[in-house]
Amino acid sequence: MLLYHGSNIVVEKPEIREKLRALDFGAGFYLTSSREQAIRWARTVTRRRRKGNPVLNVYELKEERMKELKILLFKTANAEWLDFVVANRKEIPVKEVYDLVIGPVANDATLPVIDDYMDGKYTRNQAVEKLLPQNLTDQYAFLTKKALSYLSFEGDDII
Repeated sequence: MLLYHGSNIVVEKPEIREKLRALDFGAGFYLTSSREQAIRWARTVTRRRRKGNPVLNVYELKEERMKELKILLFKTANAEWLDFVVANRKEIPVKEVYDLVIGPVANDATLPVIDDYMDGKYTRNQAVEKLLPQNLTDQYAFLTKKALSYLSFEGDDII
């Protein structure tokens, strides 16, 4: 399976950077199966950092090796996904440690809903109702060195 990481630099050796900022699934190295999503992110990161060029980094993850990892999978932006994302964004420690978390990515359309839920403007059920119809791309958060070791860098494209 090919996965993509958008950046303003080539990332041949992915690493987990603690405390960069509060992310959906916690500190980790984030990829997506959507080439288009990674390209959009590469452009956003380059614009924000004001240096480098948008780069699409490509990795292979051998699916047969995934069974060796402790994985949390969210198939949709449901109540459990919302609770997990909110806990990570508030930097509340999660009970279980996972090697890899896979699920929808919070985007520009979902972030206001999540923020309003965190501020108490929506109940959990109201927030989930607003999230479910959204067509969200996926993200793969590699949270441990073990998980990262299962990725192989396949190349990069300057966009």
